Amino acid sequence: MFLTTAQETSTGLLLAEAARRRGLDHVGLDRQDVVDALAGRAVHWYGGPLAADRIAARLGLGLLEPADDWLTELPEEFTGRRITLTTLSQAWTANRPLFVKPPSDKQFPAAVYADGTRLPRDGERIGPDTPVLVSDVVTFAFEYRLFVLDGRIATGSRYARFGRLDVAALDGDSHEREVRAFTDALLRTHRGSLPSAVVVDVGLSQDPDTGGERWAVVEANMPWFAHSYAADPDQVLEVVLRAAGPRELVAPRDAGYLRAGTAQLGEPSVVLHHSTPRPGR
Repeated sequence: MFLTTAQETSTGLLLAEAARRRGLDHVGLDRQDVVDALAGRAVHWYGGPLAADRIAARLGLGLLEPADDWLTELPEEFTGRRITLTTLSQAWTANRPLFVKPPSDKQFPAAVYADGTRLPRDGERIGPDTPVLVSDVVTFAFEYRLFVLDGRIATGSRYARFGRLDVAALDGDSHEREVRAFTDALLRTHRGSLPSAVVVDVGLSQDPDTGGERWAVVEANMPWFAHSYAADPDQVLEVVLRAAGPRELVAPRDAGYLRAGTAQLGEPSVVLHHSTPRPGR
């Protein structure tokens, strides 16, 4: 069974069609009795983290996601910038432009903020201890979304040029070879620090002063809440099914990447490991 959020999205619709082609039944979470009706069945999920947190335990979902501090642990050869996992209250004190985003959940927009006073101070699941990733401001000329399964790119898409939406399939793109080479190098050396099903965004950054260019990781995300853009829906579905399915099907190597609340008692969870962000360094 393939369950999607009640709010229809272009990716959700594409994945629902792909699921039906695969022989999976599809249902939307549009009624209160849907979860009760699915109890005891093998369910896969595509939708937001708020809804997922409400239904995961009842449906026995195992939701994979990268660690909050994954990006901060990468060497600069892959990031091209300084990145720190900190708290929103610490980010409020910033007196210069910074790029700030929640690590995984989308409590507020990921964006360049002129200083800490421009950051949100209240809202749903927003407070002084909310973890945030803070980095130097970087100009990305091109950005690509890659759906990764077992350390290999399953499919991908360009999604932005100079911060503006610009969508095209990875296959045949003018930067395809460079994107694949950079991402393959990343996955060869850091595959063990990611779940087996994950989304990795990479981009070609440009130095506004020198004009120099380099490839860098933008971020990593959970596949079950990622826009597919122009990626192949059937291949995207393969990644989503692994990342958000029955808890008992989660492989031992992925147990450490289960979203908090979906790990069984006694199992480690990456999110739990990093529930208290470390101060910036």
